Amino acid sequence: MTLKSAVSEKGQVTIPKPIRDRLGLKAGSIIEFKLRGGVLLVRKGSGPEDPLEQVTGIVELEMPVDRYLYLSRGPVE
Repeated sequence: MTLKSAVSEKGQVTIPKPIRDRLGLKAGSIIEFKLRGGVLLVRKGSGPEDPLEQVTGIVELEMPVDRYLYLSRGPVE
């Protein structure tokens, strides 16, 4: 599939709808650009788009959260 889009004065490019739909790109989606031998490669970013999702699940607890908070902060006053 070859589709074309023009670069605006601000350097912006509209990604054609069939490509957006196929990749699931929505407003705020991250895309990555790479130059390889004079060819511009564009791909869907691999990172989460929601900042909260970037930190969700990064800590693996071997105990309930309430117990961890008690041990790290002490008793509730």
